[in-house]
Amino acid sequence: MRLTMEYEEETDGRWLAEIMELPGVMAYGPTQAAAMARVKALALRVIAERLEQGEHVPGVDTISFAAA
Repeated sequence: MRLTMEYEEETDGRWLAEIMELPGVMAYGPTQAAAMARVKALALRVIAERLEQGEHVPGVDTISFAAA
């Protein structure tokens, strides 16, 4: 599973990172690196929750992140 991150700096200086393949998975941080770390952790929690609920998550054997 390859997850694509998009990120941007908001007008107030915060950074927002989002995982495109997981709608709604986004996180803010004071820096680009912090936002990216937070969204990666959130994505892994969402995937784990889906697996625990018995949902099929394609490609979960290997997970990698790529910045867009």
